[in-house]
Amino acid sequence: MDLKMFNSAIAQIAEEKAIPPEKVLEVAQAAISAAYKKEYGQKGQIIKADFDPKSGLMEFWQVKIVVDKDSIYSEEELAELQEKRAAAGEAHEMPLIEEEGAKKVVFNPEKHMMLSEAKKLLKDVKAGDEVKIPLPSKIEFGRIAAQTAKQVLLQKVKEVERESVIGRFKSREGEIVSGVVQRVEPRAVYLDIGKALAILPREEQVQGEFYRQEQRFRVYVLKVEDTPKGPMIYTSRIHPKLISKLFELEVPEISAGQVKIQAIAREPGFRSKIAVSSETEGVDPIGAMVGQRGTRIAAVINELGGEKIDIVEWNESPDRFIANSLAPAKILEVNLQPKNTAVAVVNKDQLSLAIGKGGQNVRLAAKLTGWKIDIKVQDEEGGEIIEMPETADGEIPTEKEGSDSGNPAEE
Repeated sequence: MDLKMFNSAIAQIAEEKAIPPEKVLEVAQAAISAAYKKEYGQKGQIIKADFDPKSGLMEFWQVKIVVDKDSIYSEEELAELQEKRAAAGEAHEMPLIEEEGAKKVVFNPEKHMMLSEAKKLLKDVKAGDEVKIPLPSKIEFGRIAAQTAKQVLLQKVKEVERESVIGRFKSREGEIVSGVVQRVEPRAVYLDIGKALAILPREEQVQGEFYRQEQRFRVYVLKVEDTPKGPMIYTSRIHPKLISKLFELEVPEISAGQVKIQAIAREPGFRSKIAVSSETEGVDPIGAMVGQRGTRIAAVINELGGEKIDIVEWNESPDRFIANSLAPAKILEVNLQPKNTAVAVVNKDQLSLAIGKGGQNVRLAAKLTGWKIDIKVQDEEGGEIIEMPETADGEIPTEKEGSDSGNPAEE
């Protein structure tokens, strides 16, 4: 055997499938074992191979499981089992049945060895142990045995590849990954995320966002499932945490613990509000998120296809937090009411900003704070408060609609 070529093949498979080389070697040994059994072994035997990639030496042995009288069926128990299976139409399967996890097994001389016999080979052996019996080394195999080895190799590689994908991405649930669009279908977009295929379902896509082949963007990993069709990696472009993870990449103060994202409210593809805070002296949380000349927030906005983002300062005091959340509007005062309702008072010229286009600003502020927010206008003399029909949950009259504003820190 050409060792150089063999080791090169192992390394190539490991790289292409993202599988550790030692796992590929295990798969190769399993395939060789299957070929040996097909060519030289007997039905029911457990045969294993050990190949040393450095020396090129190959060893084979038969494995037998040590059993005692308590772990095998007696003749009476076997007869009773055969009667039960005959009644169920399964009598023909009885001689081959060995139920996994069962306390007792049907003795098979090709697979089992009685404890008394095993003790002649190993003194300290006990029931349940394995005994290895060396077999003659063989390097020539027929066509059928070679075909068997090929089938085992393909099947085992597929199994190891599945385990590898699940292992790599299961730990990345709740993280973001970069992917390249492989194909676009009506109900899903399929992404290459590095030796694995991820699914972006239609319901997790941003409304109005278009996808094309070879397009690269980041997605949020929702969950990883092992299915009969293989590992399924479900991703999202609308999850609020996609934004927080993108900011973590752009803002080192977040990973350093100097800036904390307290809450996020998002209408995917249109606008988001993020509440941030900092307990570190001298650190401006909003300035850190925006970056010099808006570079940090601009990078996130570009990744989200132009979605507008408002950064507001979080405050433990509900009235202060509600006032901040309604930015870029300037709030005169916030009156807290029962049942988590708040009334925000503004001047007339700030009404459209507070409400936002289609009520978006006040709606996002309500989501961000967890309070139902009513907007009311103070009269021009600064006295009487005039009730307006606009609320976080209400319809917004056309003439009251304001323009959709960006982050105040950018202005």
